[in-house]
Amino acid sequence: MGYVLRRVGQALLVLALTYTVAYLLLAALPGDAVLARFGSPELGLSQEQLAEIRATYGADRSLIERYVDSTLGVLRGEFGYSVANGAAVGALIATSLPPTLILASLGLGAAVFLAVTIAFTATYGGATWLRRLFRGIPPFLVSLPVFWIGIVLVQVFSFRLGWVPVIGADPVEALILPVATLAIPIAAPLAQVLMRSIDEVREQPFVTVVRARGASTSWLLWRTVARNALVPTLTMAGLLFGELVGGAVVTEAVFARAGLGQLTAQAVANRDTPVLLAVVILSTVVFVAINLVVDLLYPVLDPRLRRGAGVRRSAAAEKKEVVA
Repeated sequence: MGYVLRRVGQALLVLALTYTVAYLLLAALPGDAVLARFGSPELGLSQEQLAEIRATYGADRSLIERYVDSTLGVLRGEFGYSVANGAAVGALIATSLPPTLILASLGLGAAVFLAVTIAFTATYGGATWLRRLFRGIPPFLVSLPVFWIGIVLVQVFSFRLGWVPVIGADPVEALILPVATLAIPIAAPLAQVLMRSIDEVREQPFVTVVRARGASTSWLLWRTVARNALVPTLTMAGLLFGELVGGAVVTEAVFARAGLGQLTAQAVANRDTPVLLAVVILSTVVFVAINLVVDLLYPVLDPRLRRGAGVRRSAAAEKKEVVA
């Protein structure tokens, strides 16, 4: 229980620090989002009207007052209103988030499947040339930028081969290329970590003992090696989920998909700081939550961590008895 509370406390601290830094950085941007939106001479607004609009959005208040009001609003689940269109930021996020989460989740699932296929083939492939070939795939994939992958996939599979339509595609077809665009660069580091972990686990004495007892290759791989090599890969998967959310911004722009990425791009173009702050908060919450779940799964997946915690508790109890 102490471990869980400590990890939750650390997660809350990260959220608070990230929110504060993001707010200060957005507040330090040159110019004024309200004036940028309503200060155009074409609108013909007077200075008094601009002052009323600034007062409506709270732009005329001091930085500390705006920070406190924004913090209290976030704690209540209120993110203010968009400067660009006046809509509630919470409503904009609620509309844009589901497509992005679906895209990111499918991208992570495809990346894990691709990484496992590459890693297991590279370590247990039947031929030496095949293992060498698959070991060279991750360094190549990790160097490819997301936007370039998306453009290439569209050119090859849509325009030249005609396998996946880009225009007039149904909901399932519209997800194929964006999911592949997200999964390919994420699968590369996952495969690298998994291959390294498998190589290290295969050299452990307990694997030699299991092999000496006559275990088959499949049993050795799935019941012994893969389970012990999973923890480092799970850590990397949690860290890379944040990249998936960031990569969705580029991917949705390449494929013209509605979602959080498109909302972020529009907010940047319009200097819509309330929307940008909400996107940063949401991305941080997702990233911290995923990594918190990963941390809490460690003792479940690795019995040595549970035994280590038990040993520390026993040692602490014995020390108290000696002191008493």
